Amino acid sequence: MQAFFDSLPGILSTYGLKVLMALLIIFVGRWIAALIKKTVRKALLKKDVDPTIVNFSCSIAYVALMAFVLVAALGQLGVQTSSIVAILGASALAIGLALQGSLSNLSAGVILMVTRPFKIGDYIEASGDKGVVELISLLATTLKTVDNKKVIVPNAKLTGGSITNYTAEEIRRIDLTVSVAYDCDLRKVRTVLVDEVLKDSRVLKDPELFVGVVEMADSSVNLVVRPWVKTSDYWNVFFALNESIKLRLDAEEISIPFPQADIHLFNAAQ
Repeated sequence: MQAFFDSLPGILSTYGLKVLMALLIIFVGRWIAALIKKTVRKALLKKDVDPTIVNFSCSIAYVALMAFVLVAALGQLGVQTSSIVAILGASALAIGLALQGSLSNLSAGVILMVTRPFKIGDYIEASGDKGVVELISLLATTLKTVDNKKVIVPNAKLTGGSITNYTAEEIRRIDLTVSVAYDCDLRKVRTVLVDEVLKDSRVLKDPELFVGVVEMADSSVNLVVRPWVKTSDYWNVFFALNESIKLRLDAEEISIPFPQADIHLFNAAQ
């Protein structure tokens, strides 16, 4: 024991300054890491980035900076940091390979939150699924279908294909097809269709309603009816116009033909 106390001044003189420097590096490094984390948070929030991705980005930045600080502190104490860095790199690679699918969904979640192709409450179609967006997390997006089913879609699946956002715009166009017989007066048909559609107060005046002949089919002349409505009124107006147009055509005695074919019979020679 006496030998230890006798050697203590030498130990302190040799390692004391290194320990103090290591502690100083940790203290200052921690303060700088916290400052950078705070700055990153403010910058992301100012750009209206989703709070989930703000917290995730700040945490990643803080952990990475603190890892660098600890390696620097260990290097000050004389520890061979190259081996530590190699171990950390190998560990990160192993973890990345093990969590390849999750990391793919994670990166896709970050992309979704940055680019914002849709938000909570939007009705979308993506990767074969349709529904109202209920939740957007870093790994998956939750949709509620029109028949009240919950669909959880991995984010990587969403970003891997096209996304149709039906509620992104304030107005939408309704596309209807009306078929009439060849012997009908097309001018009268068009006038009737325009009058009936514009009776609905939910149909917008601008953009203007379009009605025109789109096809002369085998058994009918087909007209397209394209009114514009507010997105929130789309389905209500869609169903209402289908019904009101049919009733109006019946009242005006404008026939809607069924598919038909001419059959010719020949007497076989005796």
